[in-house]
Amino acid sequence: MGLQVELEQHRNVLVVRLKGELDHHTADIVRFKMEDAILRGRCDHVVLSLKELQFMDSSGLGVVLGRYKLVKSRGGKMVVCDAHASVKRLFELSGLYKILSFYDTERSALAGLEVVS
Repeated sequence: MGLQVELEQHRNVLVVRLKGELDHHTADIVRFKMEDAILRGRCDHVVLSLKELQFMDSSGLGVVLGRYKLVKSRGGKMVVCDAHASVKRLFELSGLYKILSFYDTERSALAGLEVVS
């Protein structure tokens, strides 16, 4: 199926919307686009919206963990929203559920970061 990556900035927050499948075939695309936007933009925080993500494997977890570390090293936060049950389960099994905050909607994620959309 492939993957579409949509990036949008709300004040100092980068919203990353993923649609499709995040796996070893598409991980490098997401890694590059997110890293480039974080390093070039004026964003302190990242909201990872997974509403339209149908599948994610361990390569996807690696991408998320790496960008989480990058954002955290710059003093920011990364949060996840709209994750399907199967994707949430993958986060739980990996232990990432303990270090990332999860929200039901993008709006609540932005509010959690104290940014009004």
